[in-house]
Amino acid sequence: MLDPKLVRNSIDKVAAQLKTRGFTIDVEKFNALEEGRKNLQVKMQDLQNERNVRSKEVGLAKAQGKPVEDVLKSLKELSDNLKVLEEQFAKNQIELDDFLARLPNVPHESVPIGKSEEDNQVVRVWGEPKKFSFKPKDHVELGANNNLMDFETAAKLTGARFVVLRGHLARLSRALIQFMLDLHTREHGYQEIAVPYIVNADSLFGTGQLPKAKEDLFAINGESERYLIPTAEVPVTNTVRDEIIPVDQLPIKYTCYSSCFRSEAGSYGKDMRGMLRQHQFEKIELVQIVHPEKSYEILEELTRHAETVLQRLELPYRVMALCTGDIGFYAAKTYDLEVWLPGQDRYREISSCSNTESFQARRMKARYRDEAGKIDLVHTLNGSALAVGRTLIAIIENYQDELGRIHIPKALQPYMNGLKVIE
Repeated sequence: MLDPKLVRNSIDKVAAQLKTRGFTIDVEKFNALEEGRKNLQVKMQDLQNERNVRSKEVGLAKAQGKPVEDVLKSLKELSDNLKVLEEQFAKNQIELDDFLARLPNVPHESVPIGKSEEDNQVVRVWGEPKKFSFKPKDHVELGANNNLMDFETAAKLTGARFVVLRGHLARLSRALIQFMLDLHTREHGYQEIAVPYIVNADSLFGTGQLPKAKEDLFAINGESERYLIPTAEVPVTNTVRDEIIPVDQLPIKYTCYSSCFRSEAGSYGKDMRGMLRQHQFEKIELVQIVHPEKSYEILEELTRHAETVLQRLELPYRVMALCTGDIGFYAAKTYDLEVWLPGQDRYREISSCSNTESFQARRMKARYRDEAGKIDLVHTLNGSALAVGRTLIAIIENYQDELGRIHIPKALQPYMNGLKVIE
C-alpha cells in the first residue's frame, strides 16, 4: 500500500506516476473522501471539546448543589451527535482505506516507461541457443514418450491444465527441487522454510493479492475465508506481519519449496498447450526482508541467485527489465528471467524478481527498529528461483536428441543416481 501521506500531499504526482502503468486514479473521488475525512474530524473534535466543557459544568453544578438536568440533557444530545459523526467517520475511513488498497505501487525511477511486454528492455543475455541438426520437438511431444507426461489422466482426475508426471520425469522434477534448495541454502545463504499451502485473507491482503487479484485465487469453501496459495511468497513474507525486527537481524533470507495454485482468470486461449500455464505448479521461492537503504542492491543480488540456477543447468536465458505497463501490482521494479525454449523457438518467462519497497510492509505492518530505537517499515523482495515446471520444460527441450531422448544436465546427475539419459 502506498503511504497515505504521499497520496494526500502529492495526489497529482502519484496519479502521473501510476498513469505510466496504465492505471488511472479517480482523483476527484479521492479528494472528496479526503475532504470528508477532514471535515468530519474537525466536527468530532469540536463536539468532543464541547462535551468536555459540559462535563465540567455538571461536576461544578453538583458541587454547588445546583440542578443539572438541563446540562445532562444537553450532554446526552452532544454524545448522540458525536456517535453519529463517529459512525460517518468510520464509514468514510473504510471507503478511503479500500480506495488506497486498490492503488498499485509507484514504479521506481529506473523502470523503463512502456505499455506492454513489447516495451520491456533486455538487460543481459547468457548462453547461446543450441543449433540442432534436426527440428526440435516441444516438451509435450517429448514427454508423451512412454507416457511420462500425461495430461489426459490429469484431466480425468481434476480437469484441464493439470499434469501427471511418471517415472524419470517425475524423478527429474524432484531432483530439480532438491538441487535448487541445496544451491540457495548452501551457497546463497538462505534459510529453508516450509509453510502452509492454505492462507487467510489477511495474508493475501498483506502481500497485495487481495482485493485486486481475488478472481485469480482458489477460495476454499467453508465458514472461514481461506485460500490456496498462489505462490509461497504469500505465507513466507507474512511471517513478519505485525512484527518489529531488530535491525541487526536484517536481512532475513528465506527459500521455500511449495505447490502454487492459480485460476489463471483471463488467460484462456493463452499458453494452453502443455505445462506452460497450469492451475497447479511447483516453485522454489526466494524472499528477503531488508533494510530500506539496501533493497535495490539486494534486488540485483536476488536476481543473480535465480540466474545461477540457469547457469548451472547450462540453459540459455536473458534478463528483462519490465516496463511500467508490465510490472505487477505490488512491484516497484521487476526483472524477468526468460529461458530459451527450442520447441517454441523463443524465450519464455521462468522467473520474476521484484522489489516491492515498503508497499507490502505497510499493508503487513512489518517494521524494524534501528540502534537508536526508531521504528520504520522494512522493504520486501521476492523471486522465483525457479519455477520447477518451466525449468523441467527447458531441460526437456534443450537437452533432447534426434532419437527423442532427454539428456540430464551434469548438475542434476548426482540427484538422479548418475542417470545421464532418459530413454
